Amino acid sequence: MVAQLETPSLNSTVSRSHTIKGLVKVFTSSYRSFFTDVMAQALRIAGQGTPVLIVQFLKGGIRQGQDNPIVLGQNLHWIRCDLPRCIDTPHLDDTESESLHLLWQHTLSVVNKGNYALVVLDELSLAMNFGLIPEAEVLEFLTNRPQSVDIILTGAEMPKAILDLADEITEIRRPNRL
Repeated sequence: MVAQLETPSLNSTVSRSHTIKGLVKVFTSSYRSFFTDVMAQALRIAGQGTPVLIVQFLKGGIRQGQDNPIVLGQNLHWIRCDLPRCIDTPHLDDTESESLHLLWQHTLSVVNKGNYALVVLDELSLAMNFGLIPEAEVLEFLTNRPQSVDIILTGAEMPKAILDLADEITEIRRPNRL
């Protein structure tokens, strides 16, 4: 993950002959509570002056939605579905389905506009496994995103096609202890 601030000298102009290619990272585990590590990474990058977006696809409950993000500092936006509950089933009513669809479309739009350098897509694997967001759309998004954007995907049971595309995979596991 690259988060660099450039400070050109007063008598020069900065021109890049190439763009640093962003990474696709996957954090996966059958256990809960690894999001704290991802959040710490996002906060650190945002603190360095890099625009960061965290999208939690299956979380709700705080009247958030894409039109009312939580803003942490000046560089980190955090959005969730605009729902009164967390999504824990593939069976959604029309309002829940529409909220998730709007959040996904908003995410595609702001990433493709280049608004953020790091985008965290939390529990996207579960949304795909539930059939709520098509895996093919996620693969197309990852392949066609602005190449300077770093993406972190989280969730259990990450689809093999996503793992094959990833630059880095972190599996959180607990060893059997006697």
